[in-house]
Amino acid sequence: MKGSYLGELEELVLLHVGILYPNAYGVAVMDEIEKQARRSLNISAVHSVLTRLEEKGLLKSKMSDPTEERGGRRKRIFLLTAAGKRSLEEANELRNQLFSQIPKVALQFRLA
Repeated sequence: MKGSYLGELEELVLLHVGILYPNAYGVAVMDEIEKQARRSLNISAVHSVLTRLEEKGLLKSKMSDPTEERGGRRKRIFLLTAAGKRSLEEANELRNQLFSQIPKVALQFRLA
């Protein structure tokens, strides 16, 4: 696997590929990120991240069957790999461990 560090945008894209299973392709990932995370991305940024995650071994892709809606063109569908699942689990575990170490008093705020 190429590089083990998972950036915030990479994690967001990985999560949405999992959410969209088995129909995760570039535009669908971009639209779902905007819908759920309220984060606007351009398609070239999404494709760059998808390609990088595939190079890292966290995703794999396959071509779909041609569809009428695309004039007979096929879509590149992305799927999580075992390494991608493990990477998401590790990121989630680390975040939860760190959050649990914050003293409760640090999260208490008084309204002025």
